[in-house]
Amino acid sequence: MFAKAFRVKSNTAIKGSDRRKLRADVTAAFPTLGTDQASELVPGKEELNIVKLYAHRGDAVTVYVSGGNPILFELEKNLYPTVYTLWSYPDLLPAFITWPLVLEKLVGGADLMLPGIVVPPAGLPQVQKGDLCAIVLVGNRAPVAIGVAAMSTSEMLTSGLKGRGFSVLHTYEDHLWQSGDRSSPPFIAPLTPDPPHVSEEQDDMRRLTLEGKEEENGEDQQMCGQKTLPEASEDPGNGGLNPDPADSKTLQEQMDELLQQCFLHALKCRVKKTDLPLLTSTFLGSHVFSCCPEGRQLDIKKSSYKKLSKFLQQMQQEQIIQVKELSKGVESIVAVDWKHPRITSFVIPEPSPTSQTIQEGSREQPYHPPDIKPLYCVPASMSLLFQESGHKKGSVLEGSEVRMIIINYAKKNDLVDADNKNLVHLDPILCDCILEKNEQHTVMKLPWDNLLTRCLEKLQPAYQVTFPGQEPIVKKGKICPIDITLAQRTYNKKVTVVRNLEAYGLDPCTVAAKLQQRCQASTTVTPDPGAKDSLQVQIQGNQVHHLGRLLLEEYQLPRKHIQGLEKAPKPGKKK
Repeated sequence: MFAKAFRVKSNTAIKGSDRRKLRADVTAAFPTLGTDQASELVPGKEELNIVKLYAHRGDAVTVYVSGGNPILFELEKNLYPTVYTLWSYPDLLPAFITWPLVLEKLVGGADLMLPGIVVPPAGLPQVQKGDLCAIVLVGNRAPVAIGVAAMSTSEMLTSGLKGRGFSVLHTYEDHLWQSGDRSSPPFIAPLTPDPPHVSEEQDDMRRLTLEGKEEENGEDQQMCGQKTLPEASEDPGNGGLNPDPADSKTLQEQMDELLQQCFLHALKCRVKKTDLPLLTSTFLGSHVFSCCPEGRQLDIKKSSYKKLSKFLQQMQQEQIIQVKELSKGVESIVAVDWKHPRITSFVIPEPSPTSQTIQEGSREQPYHPPDIKPLYCVPASMSLLFQESGHKKGSVLEGSEVRMIIINYAKKNDLVDADNKNLVHLDPILCDCILEKNEQHTVMKLPWDNLLTRCLEKLQPAYQVTFPGQEPIVKKGKICPIDITLAQRTYNKKVTVVRNLEAYGLDPCTVAAKLQQRCQASTTVTPDPGAKDSLQVQIQGNQVHHLGRLLLEEYQLPRKHIQGLEKAPKPGKKK
């Protein structure tokens, strides 16, 4: 919930009556907290503030701040403790144990999946679906996150610890924690010194399987590779490399070797000439990670390269591959020298049966459509209308923000008609901003809906696109839809052409391969003559129906972002 920055609406000192009510609410919400502890958490005289804010997804949240730290937050009339509070009262909530590697993903906005849970010797705490729980790390009882159980303990065990375990609300290092003094979790010794028990079943499936709410960079999202986590007796932060004490190589050097091994393995065994051009993200997710040996975890961030792009630049300098930016901000491998000595001399390591199963299962990362949100940009002609609210030319706003600014402007300047609240008088600024020249002296007032519609139409279009695991990208103008057309070729043969797939994070080569299988028709990927550095897919025959099912049903893209679906052949009509 607080993985991204929030917007503060107000910050006021709490009243005496509200303070007493809050203390009573705390006692009711957390019965294990005694009266003295509740009075300690919500002090009678010390400074206590109420901060009202909007989370990045629009949720209205009330935060209670004491001594500069957020101690509680309220969402939809439910009260939740922050990690600062739980460090003082670690037994306030039932606690579930996970690995340090998992915390990084939780901070990014991911939910906690059951395979990431560690079962202690005493077993899992008994909870019901919807119960509030704390999440702690192996070896320390200080909570690092809170979440709501997605199922009861008995259901967790019945499922074999598979599926979503907890919807995470707040974590150490998120923006709510950052609003406090940013102190680190204290060390609170576990109740039992015994090592956590890992069942055979959990040992087989224990992976870092965190659901796709992740808010990290897309390149970093794939760098965890979803390989087996280290054993409890190992250091979970070493990337599963398990270095021999006698080995003098540093962790970074070992990770460099592992990265190069997986890279060469992928080129020698997985990538074919027909796959080119190949998106670098697809190359990493579908080919490189699947070549990682069983029991090891490839993490590019722990290599000397830090980023995939830097590593590929190095490989390009060695003339193994050629990388080009075929569309803005999206790099692809366009050529591979399979006769290069490093590829020809590479010896493929013998995989174990288990690792073969893992590799087969991780060949292709599932596609998730981007979240596309329309925005509005303030032009110079409307800057006067928005400057009172602190915005200027070029400011980018959501539609709801624009509506609120106009409503506040009208109310602040007493423009609402006294006799008819549905009408708004137009002052000189509104007239200049939204009226046409021939209306300047004839239109004196407008209904609210007409006023707001005109205002939105006068603003410049923009949009925000967010790919799973990546930071939002804001662009001016309107996003171009995926364009499907039919073209006539020699001998009166029809072909289906689809363009602009890259804008939605789709690899044209992958789409072409899927369509070739579905349609049993030849497909080609060629440069799009109507767009610079973009590719188009051509499929023999009228395949709009198959293409529509692929985009709408499998890729889950909204219909409004696809143009040309009406060109599908009518039932009974020859393609």
